[in-house]
Amino acid sequence: MKVIILGAGQVGASVAEGLVSEENDITIVDFDGPRLHQLQDRLDLRTVVGNAATPSVLRRAGAEDADMIIAVTQSDQANLVACKLAQSVFNVPTRIARLRSQDFLQDETLLASDNFAVDFALCPEQVITDYIRRLIEFPEALQVLSFARGRVSLVAVRAYEGGAMVGKPIRALRELLPIETDARIAAIFRRDQPVFPEGDTVVEAGDEVFLLAAAENIRPVLHQLRRLTNRVERIMIAGGGNIGMRLARSLEAHYEIKLIEGRKERAELLANELNDTLVLLGDATDEELLEQENIAEMDLFLAVTNDDEDNIMAGSLAKRLGCKRVVALINRRAYAEMIEGGPIDIGISPAQVSIGTLLAYVRHGDVAEVHSLRRGAAEALEVVAHGDRNTSKVVGRRLEEIDWPKGVTVAALVRNFDEAIVVGQTDDWTSITRYGEVVIAHHDTVIQPGDHVIIFCTRKKLVKKVEQLFQVGFHFL
Repeated sequence: MKVIILGAGQVGASVAEGLVSEENDITIVDFDGPRLHQLQDRLDLRTVVGNAATPSVLRRAGAEDADMIIAVTQSDQANLVACKLAQSVFNVPTRIARLRSQDFLQDETLLASDNFAVDFALCPEQVITDYIRRLIEFPEALQVLSFARGRVSLVAVRAYEGGAMVGKPIRALRELLPIETDARIAAIFRRDQPVFPEGDTVVEAGDEVFLLAAAENIRPVLHQLRRLTNRVERIMIAGGGNIGMRLARSLEAHYEIKLIEGRKERAELLANELNDTLVLLGDATDEELLEQENIAEMDLFLAVTNDDEDNIMAGSLAKRLGCKRVVALINRRAYAEMIEGGPIDIGISPAQVSIGTLLAYVRHGDVAEVHSLRRGAAEALEVVAHGDRNTSKVVGRRLEEIDWPKGVTVAALVRNFDEAIVVGQTDDWTSITRYGEVVIAHHDTVIQPGDHVIIFCTRKKLVKKVEQLFQVGFHFL
């Protein structure tokens, strides 16, 4: 597939890296020549220097025979103009735009084919906000992801000394769970190396364990590997940019929020926009300010400025002064790998978090979800199975019959995805409805047509092989 990426920033570079590894023909466009040279030295792609929102530059990039344009520059306006030009001048079949402004995202008619002609809009700031919110709901977790519209949860935790599963083989997990509760250990990383999870694999203290279960069962499963911590109540946010403001706005109704912003004009705007958030004008690396605002009583410190060094410094200081848990946005992958597990409990790569939904849209096959794991080293997919035993390599077969690439684990299936099931009632007699049946995968599980299959790949390069397995043969209609 011939893809043109407009913008060589963190998101553009991450998308390029993900697609180049899958044998696509990639061209990336940006004003920054030195930045493009660095990418070209590292990745197998073409580069074009220039304004991505002009016909001449798009023509030089090969828009006349491109299959897709992904506009992820820093400017909403440039991204929208590029998509419109791609449609009206070059007839590019698929057009994707990164958009930050709620004005464009809330009015779908603006993105229709007779207006800006955007097939898929990505808002990284909102994706990151949702990601952090899930971490807040599971404060003991390193990563929390959802599949099948929230029906299934995948949670990464570090196994602790004395945990019920530590020192025991994976097959013992079923014996420790409540009756009628099932779960799967989808992957284990030990000292940064993947350990393929088989029945006799023993969980060790310090292992990074990826647990998958139906969303309603994930907490009792987590309890077997990790002490469940108290609920988060008090949160301090460092940075009042787009992400900081979105976080405060989404959290302030449920938590006690303090937000530190260093720019006076921005702090004043935040104070007017937010209802129940205490906005503080100051520097998040100011020890006196943090102590004055009782950082030691905070359950969580979120460092979400645009500067990696500031986030690392502020997070480290908050932890030293007694904050229970620290999460920091770290754009440079090397920084994130270096600092996580020290004073910074979780380092989040914004680009890796945000591109999953984009990659799910881009990739061939019926891929419903893509999540980047361990800062891009691994991936989890939700793939819809089609066809029958004659036209598909997976449908109608037991998992043990399928030639899965080494390093691939099928963790679960969601069956009858669109079928509503009433499972109970709350105290006020409101019905509890869930969609689809969660089937935790075992060796004899048979994949059926329409199943949403959740797959864990310990290496990114395995994704292409998984997609090929799910491709339907020529005779399937």
